[in-house]
Amino acid sequence: MSETTTDADEVEASSAPLIEHLAELRTRLIRAALAFIVGMVICFTFGSAILDFLLIPIEKTMVALGNPNPVMQYTAPQEYFFTLVRISMVGGLAISFPVIAMQLWRFVAPGLYKNEKNAFLPFLIASPVLFLLGAAFAHYVVTPLAMKFFLGFADAASIFSVFTGEGGTDVPSADDPGIAIVFQGKVNETLDITLKLIVAFGLCFQLPVLLTLMGKAGLVSSVGLRKVRKYAIVGILVLAALVTPPDVITQVILFVVVFGLYEISIHLVAYVERKRLKQLREDGVLGEDEGLWGDEDDDLADEVADDEPEPEDK
Repeated sequence: MSETTTDADEVEASSAPLIEHLAELRTRLIRAALAFIVGMVICFTFGSAILDFLLIPIEKTMVALGNPNPVMQYTAPQEYFFTLVRISMVGGLAISFPVIAMQLWRFVAPGLYKNEKNAFLPFLIASPVLFLLGAAFAHYVVTPLAMKFFLGFADAASIFSVFTGEGGTDVPSADDPGIAIVFQGKVNETLDITLKLIVAFGLCFQLPVLLTLMGKAGLVSSVGLRKVRKYAIVGILVLAALVTPPDVITQVILFVVVFGLYEISIHLVAYVERKRLKQLREDGVLGEDEGLWGDEDDDLADEVADDEPEPEDK
């Protein structure tokens, strides 16, 4: 009877921390959801201004191609409203990300050791910064090039011939040969390209954070990343073809950027490995001739040895 009572007490004691963790998780999720909703409402309030900002690349492209008064349109009553909703969702996530990340950190941090906290926190800060860099690069560099590529096929005079009148618009006369090709852009379709590029480049700029974290966890090594470089090139080419519009310029830019980030990640992982190898040798876990990955990291061992100070002559 006493053994049964003891087992029941142990089960009850073990279930109490689980219930506390679930309650804590619920609290963090509710706060994160409220932050997202608040951010979404704020962005929806300024949705028109944000939309104007996102449409700047195509506006400048249309002006450069001969249209002094660019006009965008929507063809369904609900289209403009749902366009603002999409903008507010993406913007709300961006605004609320610091709060969401903080809630995640407060939920995970109590279960981490001090050195693990010191290792994880810099990546939590670097992630939104790199996403903003990628989004800015997409908005100010890639999107204008993509718009220029798509709108540059037809002659500027024929594309915007309806805007050639002074003080109004002129419809091409019957004597003009051929059919006038006029660009009448839709707001939601144009925004699709812009948001797709911003999200794609923002996520691709997370590659150094992801690979460096995996290197800290011992899941990847700089030696392994160098060995699979040719496969990474193929994967990046496929990624560039999938997430960018079907033009060569944008795909090449994304490939160059992501491959450059991949190379940077290799050096960051190697730096993490050098620090870990040096610490393990100082702690006596590894000998002077031993490496993290056996015989594969001779170069890493040599770099660590070069960093160590020479013994002074007595």
